[in-house]
Amino acid sequence: MKIVETIAEVREQVKQWKKEGLTVALVPTMGYLHEGHRSLMERARKENDRVVVSVFVNPTQFGPNEDLASYPRDLEHDAALCDSVGVDLIFHPTPEEMYPKGFCSFVDMDVLTKELCGLSRPVHFRGVCTVVSKLFHIVTPDRAYFGEKDAQQLAVIKRMVLDLNLDIEIVGCPIVREADGLAKSSRNTYLSPEERKAALVLSRSIFAGKKLAESGETDAHKLVQAMTDIISAEPLARIDYVKVVDLLTMQQIDKLDRPFLAAIAVYIGKTRLIDNFMVQAGGAGA
Repeated sequence: MKIVETIAEVREQVKQWKKEGLTVALVPTMGYLHEGHRSLMERARKENDRVVVSVFVNPTQFGPNEDLASYPRDLEHDAALCDSVGVDLIFHPTPEEMYPKGFCSFVDMDVLTKELCGLSRPVHFRGVCTVVSKLFHIVTPDRAYFGEKDAQQLAVIKRMVLDLNLDIEIVGCPIVREADGLAKSSRNTYLSPEERKAALVLSRSIFAGKKLAESGETDAHKLVQAMTDIISAEPLARIDYVKVVDLLTMQQIDKLDRPFLAAIAVYIGKTRLIDNFMVQAGGAGA
């Protein structure tokens, strides 16, 4: 396994692989890798000849008062995890390599980015779309792998690939959870023991919402209320949003009569955590 820091090195290696007729996968990450990332890499390993993992804490997707400076970083740990899965190349650029002096071109999106995380983090998805499209151009993968925990991000990337005619297959992979249900996240490390316990309110509300939808509930507002009630009962929790949206457009819906996403963002202390469940076909009543 190689670790490289420059765009030129990545391009040189990928060109060589493609000359040999090999398929290439990309797993874009911000590092501090956990079992959720491992599941993406393992799937990429299974479905492709070569696997590239990018490890880059992307400054353009953080707002002015967010956790860019404190976001956890541990390249040694990340490299060991990648190596154990059989990753071929880690791309670990500096911010200057990705955004040289004078950089002023961005990829922006309307509609899908105006809801959920896009409301409370207005610059976030412009940064995500820009860095991911740059990574796609640098690595030129056949397939790219993203976690369903960041469901809005996954929908945004799929839309960007469709709208910009990028010849890349986007693969979404299921949420990986701790034994007690909490969705795996690099930000879980911010939680104190008391907050870690309180954070279970997210998965409890998700599991309750899913059960309600599976039982045949068709009113999106009742689903939102049931999930909100569970979270509100936890004193350390502060709700950013609890919403049910159309899975394709990310716009709020009243009836569970189509594929939908039930998504939550909750502050536990100062740490903002997200979780979700989705119903892919025809809504809960189908």
